[in-house]
Amino acid sequence: MLDNCPITAIDAHAHVFSRRLAMAGERRYTPGYDAALVDYLGQLHANGLSHGVLVQPSFLGTDNSYLLAALQQAPDRLRGVVVVERDIPRDALHAMARSGVVGVRLNLVGRALPDFAEPGWKEFFEHIVELGWHVELHREVDDLPQLVRQLLPFGMKLVIDHFGRPDARLGVGQRGFSELLELGPGGRLWLKVSGIYRLAGSPAQNLEFARQAMPLLQQSFGLQRLVWGSDWPHTQHEASIGYAAVIEQRQALDWSAQVEQALLIDTPRRLFGFHHA
Repeated sequence: MLDNCPITAIDAHAHVFSRRLAMAGERRYTPGYDAALVDYLGQLHANGLSHGVLVQPSFLGTDNSYLLAALQQAPDRLRGVVVVERDIPRDALHAMARSGVVGVRLNLVGRALPDFAEPGWKEFFEHIVELGWHVELHREVDDLPQLVRQLLPFGMKLVIDHFGRPDARLGVGQRGFSELLELGPGGRLWLKVSGIYRLAGSPAQNLEFARQAMPLLQQSFGLQRLVWGSDWPHTQHEASIGYAAVIEQRQALDWSAQVEQALLIDTPRRLFGFHHA
């Protein structure tokens, strides 16, 4: 087991998987390579980070066994975010919590939007609140505000993936992103500063969007509800992006020491429940 190291920085979003695993029937992508835990931990070490959050990738569906096995290899250094069926038994969720799972992901990209008024959702989200977990939302920005408004009354923490997946070509004034900023001050919403290369524009447009978005996000969410993630191994962008490149993108945002301390240590430590200082 690989544990007991002080927190130097936390990567709030990464994936591990093997191409030999059974893939979900409905998937947008099939990896042609492995993203092993030992390789991920090596990337953390090489880039000055110590801890990470493993997120279940969409192409593995609800079989979280590979992620859960990874968490057991370094329980102090890793936390997990799973994808589960709504009717999963409560004891199964509690077992995952004991393994280091701290949230569930609703990956809604390319899917029909759920009807959260259905009775089954209320019971499911009650379990999430009871565990103190968060719900991570992955969807393009135009649909996020309405999803957030539907989910906030259930009472759990909500975490938005990858800046909310805006289109960088439309700028920070685009409607969905502006509405997301309006929802930020409510106190139940977090956002991952991650996946700059997923923002639909050219590399220069994407980076400029991130630069312009950061002060707006700090004003709306506050540093206490923003976290940074590498999105390793950068699925669908592996050919052009590596861990060093996302570090360079982060550095190009010219964060102050205060911002770095908040997004890389203080906020993710609290949100994901890391205990070692």
